[in-house]
Amino acid sequence: QVQLVESGGGLVQAGGSLRLSCAVSGIIFRFNAMGWYRQAPGKQRELVASIITGGSTNYGDSVKGRFTISRDNSKNTVYLQMNSLKPEDTAVYYCNWFPPLTGYWGQGTQVTVSS
Repeated sequence: QVQLVESGGGLVQAGGSLRLSCAVSGIIFRFNAMGWYRQAPGKQRELVASIITGGSTNYGDSVKGRFTISRDNSKNTVYLQMNSLKPEDTAVYYCNWFPPLTGYWGQGTQVTVSS
């Protein structure tokens, strides 16, 4: 059974950092492109960052230069290092395939950035 489990969220002050993790099971992880997404209250879910099997990455304009996506194929895990956090980064963060697959959204992990 395929599972994606996000962790690492929390409450942080503006300018702080967090590292999110997404543990993936049930698939041959290294053959899959993955993405981090977020949904703020009252807003649509948006792509934050993506990483393909070769390691190339892409970022949303609002997080470029502050966030870094990475993957460890030996641990079936994708990470999102978030630095210089801003209050507008407050959202529930999810991982999924890139592009995302309906039906595989997990619980997500809440990130709250206080000003």
